[in-house]
Amino acid sequence: MVAQWLASLTKMDRELKNEDGQIFLTIEFDALNQWVYANWSGYQTRASIRQGADTYLEILTQYNCPYLLNDNSLVAGPWSQITEWLTNDWAPRAINQGLTHFAHVISPESLARLSAENLKHKIGSSLQMQIFERPEKAKEWLRQTQRRIS
Repeated sequence: MVAQWLASLTKMDRELKNEDGQIFLTIEFDALNQWVYANWSGYQTRASIRQGADTYLEILTQYNCPYLLNDNSLVAGPWSQITEWLTNDWAPRAINQGLTHFAHVISPESLARLSAENLKHKIGSSLQMQIFERPEKAKEWLRQTQRRIS
């Protein structure tokens, strides 16, 4: 209980909204687990993905955090249209700012896995990226990685 209370004191939440006022992304630094959690929802545009990815990069940098849990399990529609930008612009900046491990939870959309695998292939070995179907598995991988590195 005390640990949760202490974590809530250092917790930073950000909510990003679309033009209609709907939240499309919630980002938090999870102090207890020492990772940034990005929880996407709904249909994403190129602009929303760029805004969201840049925003959690700011938070990763602010907390000097090398771990990202990117949860797309509530995303609708494709996001393959932004893969080149993520690969050539965002990923190099994220790596330069200290991101080392990227846990990506896919949505149940049929093309979600293909988009994620394409991104993982393009990023290559410069960033440890794993793809998951459930957030619990992604969290487990991040925890194991943190124990192995510690």
